Amino acid sequence: MLRIFNGRKIGAVLLPLLAAFVFNEYLIYHFVISRCDYPKIIHRTRGRLIENNYSRIMLLADTHLLGVRRGHWLDKLRREWQMRRSFQTAMSWLTPNAVFFLGDSTDEGQWANEAEFNGYADRFDELFAVPESTKRFVVVGNHDVGFHYALMPQSLERFSARFGVKKSVDYVNIGGNHFVLINSMAMEGDGCRLCHTAEMEVKQLKKRFDCSRTAECDSNFSSNYSRPIILQHFPLFRSNDLICEDSEDLAPSEIRQEAFREKWECLSKDSTNLLLNSFRPRAVFGGHSHFTCSRYWSTPFNFYEYTIASFSWRNNRWPSFLLLTVSPTELKVAKCMIPHEHTTFFIYGLAALCSLFVAIFQWWQSRKSTFESFPVEEKRTFFGRSAKHD
Repeated sequence: MLRIFNGRKIGAVLLPLLAAFVFNEYLIYHFVISRCDYPKIIHRTRGRLIENNYSRIMLLADTHLLGVRRGHWLDKLRREWQMRRSFQTAMSWLTPNAVFFLGDSTDEGQWANEAEFNGYADRFDELFAVPESTKRFVVVGNHDVGFHYALMPQSLERFSARFGVKKSVDYVNIGGNHFVLINSMAMEGDGCRLCHTAEMEVKQLKKRFDCSRTAECDSNFSSNYSRPIILQHFPLFRSNDLICEDSEDLAPSEIRQEAFREKWECLSKDSTNLLLNSFRPRAVFGGHSHFTCSRYWSTPFNFYEYTIASFSWRNNRWPSFLLLTVSPTELKVAKCMIPHEHTTFFIYGLAALCSLFVAIFQWWQSRKSTFESFPVEEKRTFFGRSAKHD
């Protein structure tokens, strides 16, 4: 038996599995993500098409890095490898000007002590490292600090300090584009200190935007007025996901029919109206539901809202992220799909069948060559005995 399965033959049996491993764990990410690109905005000037210089933005949500309490170590290893390869491959092909993580970066941040939280944050920084030329922003999610009812001030403070979150209603400017970053848990509207502060920040930022629309006051913005883009963890208020526009990667139908609870699966009606009436955004982006959704808000608001799928296979078999091409006057959105987990299962299964076929073929060839090496007299004796038995 050892003579049959020598080193070369064992290598031939393992080769399909090795090839599948290299493809599934490395090459497939390049194969899929290399086909993604930022949407192009092209203008015609004097008969020639000119592509203007716009800011390129990457948006992703719900990475849910597993902690010490939930999830098997092998599950954690696989999910984090998938996210590392997906993100770093995307960075190498797409080189965005800025990356925004829209909440739930960690899965157990709300329960973590200081040492555990620092460990989660270190892993996040390692998995989602960006070059110096790319700005990175992290929006807070309920798994990072807890839902409103369970949110402790020290949990929010340590998250804010580690990831550079300055306010519950924060503001950044990228390429002359205004982005408003919202802490969804501060939009409860119950009059608590956190919510009251957030409402005051909304009003103050609204005044700055109103001021920037005239030449008579100083808004302290580094660029002229344009409708802002809201980034947050929770979606705006909606009854369920049946309102989402058709897409191949929507949530299963039974999940889309589930009713959304205000302040749990989405913002409340009051908080939604506060944000929309204050900022009149040209787009709103969120996460939280783990499945993609896009919907159009008609008059008087006139904008698209996008809910981004989870970036992790643990929450969604077909993760994705969004790519934005944006200027103060224009915005276009494209979706980039990450390899489907079932595709990798299929490839591994096919490789296993190939390895099994090779092993059986080698065994059959070995038995055949062994029989053919017998002397003619032994073959006659063998067949003669077989005939007598018959």
